[in-house]
Amino acid sequence: MTSKSSGTHRRDFLKGAAATAALAGLAPGLARGMGPVSGSDEIRVGLIGCGGRGSGAADNCVKAADGVKIVAMADLFRDRLESSRSHLMGLGEHFDVPDERCFVGFDAYQQLLACDVDLVILATPPGFRPMHFEAAIEAGKHVFMEKPVATDAPGIRKVLAAARKAKEKNLAVVAGTQRRHQKGYIETMERIHDGAIGELVGAQVYWNQGGLWVVPQNKEMSDMEWQCRNWLYFTWASGDHIVEQHIHNIDVMNWAFGGPPKKALAMGGRQVRTGEQYGNIFDHFAVEFEFEGGVRALSECRQIDNCWNRVSEKIIGTEGTANPSGSISSSKNGDWRASGGGKNAYVQEHTDLIESIRRNEVLNEGETVAMSTLTAIMGRMSAYTGKEVTLDFALQSQESLLPERWEFGPLATPPIAVPGKTPLI
Repeated sequence: MTSKSSGTHRRDFLKGAAATAALAGLAPGLARGMGPVSGSDEIRVGLIGCGGRGSGAADNCVKAADGVKIVAMADLFRDRLESSRSHLMGLGEHFDVPDERCFVGFDAYQQLLACDVDLVILATPPGFRPMHFEAAIEAGKHVFMEKPVATDAPGIRKVLAAARKAKEKNLAVVAGTQRRHQKGYIETMERIHDGAIGELVGAQVYWNQGGLWVVPQNKEMSDMEWQCRNWLYFTWASGDHIVEQHIHNIDVMNWAFGGPPKKALAMGGRQVRTGEQYGNIFDHFAVEFEFEGGVRALSECRQIDNCWNRVSEKIIGTEGTANPSGSISSSKNGDWRASGGGKNAYVQEHTDLIESIRRNEVLNEGETVAMSTLTAIMGRMSAYTGKEVTLDFALQSQESLLPERWEFGPLATPPIAVPGKTPLI
């Protein structure tokens, strides 16, 4: 990554699907083509996963473009669906979900995909994402899927295969890595890739914050129900917070370097959140990612109360540094700041998706988000085991974290990883 050829590669990468997605909505005319969807200008949307992020994504989607309507909903739990449905009724004429298009249970996503919908939003806990994405592409639906897109390597391989099939079917795929659709990030990345800070020699990415919500288990909940409702704290469901949350910053790192690192060396642990309600995840990680040419990037994430917080990215070059959200300090070109403005990135990502569908130049971010998810998984694997993990090893890993059966009932909490003892599989 320190050679001139790698700089060219980074510029080429910027022109790829993810960057095109971001630019499409910001500069009308960059994408062009397609006529009406399903014989009309209306885009009918189904929501799979009706928690807070799913409800937010549905609201963002409707606000992203004219002619968008939420017409079907699916969730594992009736109460979550009805709560979301009540909230989304505020969208007025853009919301039309009668009882017969509300589906509940482990097979609810399949019932929704059988409906007359053009686009589906996938916003369940990430452990479910690979099978939902695979089924959506098989059903011929355009997809917006929240990040991350898997929690283990078998899931990543399934997502990569489905993303390839989406290209064959001309189906759009946009992911919830909204920084790639944010004006300040796009403008700054263009300058980074054009050499404004010279050759890249390092990076620092952080998501350090306090604790999040937790759902205690009550006597009415089976183990499976509790783990699904309390999904943040189970690696099979969330990937751990390095995957579920820190992927945003890791994705920015990969964006800057034109792709994922080749290996990870990490440490982490479970020092403060030790109660049973916190499942089997860690509360802190530190990772050294290594790119081609020996270039290294530092990654930190933590969810512990009453500590200093930092959520940011810094890219370091031979001639300056960049804050990818919108500023550069360069010994060669002087200081620079992005112009600012632009649409809310959570809305913009849906605008870019919908415009690409209507203009028949569909975006496909499936591979990009899968590889950023895999990068985070690679860091987690290294921290859990205390071993160096290469990208190739992580991609080919046979370790499957998902439950054997999708049914309510007993489900033991997976063991907590112990570095130096937990095997690397």
